[in-house]
Amino acid sequence: MSLRSLGRSFAHVKSPPFYLISTGQKAWSRAEAPRFHASLSRNAAEAPNTAPKDAAHENERHLRYPRSVQALYLRPLRREARYGVPSCDLQLRSYSVRSLEFYADFALRAAYYLKLPAFGPVPLPRITERWTVPRSSFIFKKSQENFERITMRRLIQIRDGNPETVQIWLAFLQKHAYAGVGMKANLWEFGKLAPDGDLEANASQELEERWSHFGLDRSLGTPDAIEELLRSRRFKTMGS
Repeated sequence: MSLRSLGRSFAHVKSPPFYLISTGQKAWSRAEAPRFHASLSRNAAEAPNTAPKDAAHENERHLRYPRSVQALYLRPLRREARYGVPSCDLQLRSYSVRSLEFYADFALRAAYYLKLPAFGPVPLPRITERWTVPRSSFIFKKSQENFERITMRRLIQIRDGNPETVQIWLAFLQKHAYAGVGMKANLWEFGKLAPDGDLEANASQELEERWSHFGLDRSLGTPDAIEELLRSRRFKTMGS
């Protein structure tokens, strides 16, 4: 059979009229539609109810972390200074930038919770040190080797701070010191304009409190007590 004969045979085939298609659709909708909808409702009733699980999962997603945990992902909070009078300059030094930034962030958070207005950290110029030494003392003594050490610094300033609160802040930082990070603090306190013996008395009292932890626990006593100690039987036996 040739292509022309196939085309003629398909040309004689006529499509059903439109009204027959519409009546067929109406008959299907009357007979099969109720069964179809009933099967859908039955499947929906038999299907497991996953709505509560999905709701619980969404609630877990939207759970809010505590404020103390959320603060770790945010910048440190700061107090506002009223007068702007400097009370303390804390200088942090380290050879590692990561350790330096971590401890500076920790110091700022501690100052906020102690209600101290803190400013910084301000990057200070680096300290670069270099050494040139011989590589060895025998065969490589004519060749030299260079060593370099870079010290990075950050400055944190406390303004309008109470001296006692600043001392507590420094003691807290010293107690929880981070390995590889050094600290250097400069303090300012208010005093009298007229020269007085209070400064010397306070300095001597502080020195006595510090020096009391060194040396002997008790004094030797009076000269009479020393003579009695030398005449005692214990010293006589030691001398013999």
